[in-house]
Amino acid sequence: MLLKELTQCFGVSGYEEKIGQLIVGKIKDMVDEITIDAMGTIIAFKKGNGENKKKIMVASHMDEIGFSVLNITDKGYVKVRNVGGISAHVSYMNRVEFRNGVTGIISSIEKSENIKNNEINKLYVDIGAKSKEDALKYVNIGEPACYVGEYHELKNSCVTAKAIDNRIGCYVLIEALKKLKDSYNDVYFVFTVQEEVGLRGATASARRIKPDIGIAVDITGSFDVPFETDGNAVIGNGAAIKVMDTAVICDDYLVKEMIKCSEENHIKYQLDVLLGGGTDAGAINISNYGVKCCGISIPTRYGHGPNAVISMEDTEACVELLKEYVNLEFKF
Repeated sequence: MLLKELTQCFGVSGYEEKIGQLIVGKIKDMVDEITIDAMGTIIAFKKGNGENKKKIMVASHMDEIGFSVLNITDKGYVKVRNVGGISAHVSYMNRVEFRNGVTGIISSIEKSENIKNNEINKLYVDIGAKSKEDALKYVNIGEPACYVGEYHELKNSCVTAKAIDNRIGCYVLIEALKKLKDSYNDVYFVFTVQEEVGLRGATASARRIKPDIGIAVDITGSFDVPFETDGNAVIGNGAAIKVMDTAVICDDYLVKEMIKCSEENHIKYQLDVLLGGGTDAGAINISNYGVKCCGISIPTRYGHGPNAVISMEDTEACVELLKEYVNLEFKF
């Protein structure tokens, strides 16, 4: 299954080679041209045939949050630093897998209740090593690691896995490409790198493409759980049309066109405003003297962790919306 393949593939920020190879294999026969830039971002171009076509950049980041080996203690415990938005509380007593396949358990140097959420320096990974010399046989300084989070199907069309952020966005792009036989606009399906550490891949690729329109496809929160109530999007209510987050205020015309597109095609949708966080739209928006931007979001519970939850019904709504939206004739 495509989503299972995508989530279980290794791809911590800066080390996206494996996930990139997987994605290229899935899309190479569906686009006119594929370019991989020096950072590893995949730019898949589908030529449009419209008389008044626009250049559209659809961005979904393929990197996942993770860890990097900082040092190793004399007893063989592996100290790590975060790569992206890692929570110490979420990480404690979970498993990680290093890029080379070595697995370890995350524990802490003091009682977990005394550790602050951002104190990643108080965590360590136990790989079963006997000493520093023994540990260095298996992991070196700088070796990246990701959460272990198996793919499982839950009830009511929900699934859980690691790296849902943002392999679910990559899934939406790939599935939309499958359905996009002809395109009115020139569409660049861009699978970006290093989003989790500062929107770096999108920053570079937007400068290369110089789009007229930017669309970020990424997760958003699902504000139907007791500890997250400061938002509107929830699992089960369809594709989330982004209005605003801390990185972008979406273009009003594009948002209205996306709402209209959803209604005309009977696609279930909801609106998405976030108090915090951002997506690749933020980088595209301020590139090349300014680009009109919008976003399609997948409501997600427990996003930055090993067991995120999304609805496949919401996901399919996002696929349909993206496929229809990039085929519109935009009037500006």
